[in-house]
Amino acid sequence: MRLVRLSHIYDHSPEAVWTVAIDLDCLKEAVRGVLVFEGMPSGAITQGQVLDVTVSMFGLLPAQPYRMEVVAFDASALCFQSNEQGMGVQHWLHSLRIVPHVRGAELIYEIEIEAGWCTPLIAAWARFMYKRRHKPRVEMLKRQLG
Repeated sequence: MRLVRLSHIYDHSPEAVWTVAIDLDCLKEAVRGVLVFEGMPSGAITQGQVLDVTVSMFGLLPAQPYRMEVVAFDASALCFQSNEQGMGVQHWLHSLRIVPHVRGAELIYEIEIEAGWCTPLIAAWARFMYKRRHKPRVEMLKRQLG
């Protein structure tokens, strides 16, 4: 099992960052070029929501089934947790929380990953993918809030 931790600072309020972080259309935009989802609904995630989608890496590899279940969601505390499986991953527990920061907000990810012998490779992929989401989210926030 590996734990991947990342954080990003945003020059916007925690509530504004939360709105972008829980929006599935914003997720699709944030991962454009890296992941292609089929069957992903629009709108904000909700407690207990289960998303059964297919996902293709880079839109080139064959689409694989992927399941995301929102197991904890607290809008007042600006945090959620999803349990995810698919694409060779047995355990992917994704936690996101947003806290105030002197510049605006800090978004903090913690992802527990178990993928057998591929765990180190999948953890490196997770670090790359979650790090890459930052710049598109900055752009989305600028567009939405100026």
